[in-house]
Amino acid sequence: MSDWEKRESIMAEKLTKSDVEKIEAEIEYRKLVVRKEALEAVKEARSHGDLSENFEYHAAKKDKNQNESRIRYLEKMLKTAEIISDESKEDEVGLNNTVELYMEDDDEVETYRLVTSIRGSSLQGLISTESPLGRAILGRKLGERVYVRVNENAGYYVEIRSIDKTTDDKNDKIRSY
Repeated sequence: MSDWEKRESIMAEKLTKSDVEKIEAEIEYRKLVVRKEALEAVKEARSHGDLSENFEYHAAKKDKNQNESRIRYLEKMLKTAEIISDESKEDEVGLNNTVELYMEDDDEVETYRLVTSIRGSSLQGLISTESPLGRAILGRKLGERVYVRVNENAGYYVEIRSIDKTTDDKNDKIRSY
């Protein structure tokens, strides 16, 4: 395997079937709706005359280029993705599961849903399987005490208090870049 192939395989996103469907839907929307609107905005701004001092033209061009860039980014993500299953055993933490964790250091219970990295948003209670917490609890069992390694010198313990086999991920958004 060449260095390039190694880098490409490392960069491959791990996506579920649902992630792929969301990405395909966004690409289609951007190609059919956003692209058309962006081209119209560029045409409209161009018709205003002198392009060198035409703010609307430059803003419309920037929006159009950002949309095309996002389409390329998503298409490349799909080409290089590794498709993974979101199924897990009943008593085991898996993708899309909502887990209740007892944080020993804080003496608090927190609730998170484990998702792929393209949907992770800790502010919304969605933790990525690539995060230290996500990696630590993935595949662990109900009632288990798990050490979450933050770095070489630090970490903390959590206890898995409950696992809910969440299936509704319709409201999850794919992260921007």
